[in-house]
Amino acid sequence: MWNSASALVVAPLERSVLERLVRGKNTPQKLVLRSRIILRTSEGIANNAVAKELNTSRPTILLWRKRFQSMGLAGLEKDAPRPGRKPKIPQEVVNRVIEATLYTRPPAATHWSIRTMAQTQGLSRMTVQRIWHQAHLQPHRTKTFKFSCDKKFIEKLTDVVGLYLNPPDKAIVLSLDEKSQIQALDRTQPLLPLRPKFPETQTHDYKRNGTTTLFSALNILDGKVIGQCMPKHRHQEFLKFLKLIDVRIPDQDVHLIIDNYGTHKHPRVKRWLAKHPRFHFHFIPTSASWLNLVERWLRELTQKRIRRGTFKSVPELIAAIDHYIAENNRNPKPFVWTASVNQIMTKINHCKEALGTPH
Repeated sequence: MWNSASALVVAPLERSVLERLVRGKNTPQKLVLRSRIILRTSEGIANNAVAKELNTSRPTILLWRKRFQSMGLAGLEKDAPRPGRKPKIPQEVVNRVIEATLYTRPPAATHWSIRTMAQTQGLSRMTVQRIWHQAHLQPHRTKTFKFSCDKKFIEKLTDVVGLYLNPPDKAIVLSLDEKSQIQALDRTQPLLPLRPKFPETQTHDYKRNGTTTLFSALNILDGKVIGQCMPKHRHQEFLKFLKLIDVRIPDQDVHLIIDNYGTHKHPRVKRWLAKHPRFHFHFIPTSASWLNLVERWLRELTQKRIRRGTFKSVPELIAAIDHYIAENNRNPKPFVWTASVNQIMTKINHCKEALGTPH
């Protein structure tokens, strides 16, 4: 125990630093108090007197005297680590809830909810919620996936990713796809506009006014899109779109990244390709639409212009799509592919290991 009247030894340089901290306008108040404690106790003033003068307690004076003597100025800057509050939920309870969440299902249900788990385990719903939050468990969510069974998966993946990461010189690379059966939907009643505290509101039912198919080709270098709406989705329309690309890009070689839809391999399409050797098709693996960058652009078209739109006719729908393409091409923002073949395969292999289904 400290002698209440013993003077704390402070070196001249340390004293200078402490005095500067006390005078500093930006010094945290807790550091000012600690500095004053050291300065006053270094003058031989009793601990009780210093505590009364600085409006604090004697144990506080003893604490910072001890910290300063053992660690110097560094001992005043940071609080000592604290053990923290003991967990209220026993670890065996946490383990039991996590194990039940991962390896069991409730009767007559596909997944656990907070309340069903709480009832089964005899806990409060907030306890279950805290356990799930700490363990990063979300039983209410689900995602979709599908592995490609294409026998030439690696070959096609390497080809397409190579075009993204290292496109050929003096050539254009286009990611091409069709969005078929886009419906011109009109709501049965007028929309209620956006207001404070109320989102835009629309009726749940709608009128179908026909459909169109959008053929789109995304330039992976500059983000511009060549697009054309057509009434059907056949090889005849696909050939018309290829001829449009031929007109829009007259001189350079064109590399087209496309999926395995039957119209892309039709005999008439193959004959057209033979007559136009500057066009090169690169097929993505089956069930690997995520490898086609234009899919990302089509998702934005759907979210930003189609899903919440109302269209009284197909021409009105086509006009909206054409306007969106024009705005996109006025200030294009390309999607940049960054994943290498090795990175993709590593992720796929990890997923297969988790499923226990080696390829």
